[in-house]
Amino acid sequence: MAENVYEFTDQNFDTEVLQSEHPVLVDFWAEWCGPCKVIGPVVEEIATDYKNRVKVGKLNVDHNQQTAMKYGIRSIPSLLVFKNGDVLNQVVGSVPKERITKLLDEAL
Repeated sequence: MAENVYEFTDQNFDTEVLQSEHPVLVDFWAEWCGPCKVIGPVVEEIATDYKNRVKVGKLNVDHNQQTAMKYGIRSIPSLLVFKNGDVLNQVVGSVPKERITKLLDEAL
């Protein structure tokens, strides 16, 4: 994982995501998921592009089922944008970078 991509877990989700002073992009993923592997590098690019403006991280749904269930994650990759502790936007699947950055720009 890139150095500016956070690893979110059931244990740190409230602190790192819900209480963040910046908007947060959470990539719900799993190691066995092909489309997750495709979008992974895009998420890392976005983390670099939005450094110091948006917190970007990944949450492995196999290891953090409580949070995945709380947000109704049924398909992965699912990318959720949080702002002030609430889900602002969501996109499912391996989508173009521009679609994700549009959601982040709306959050800023």
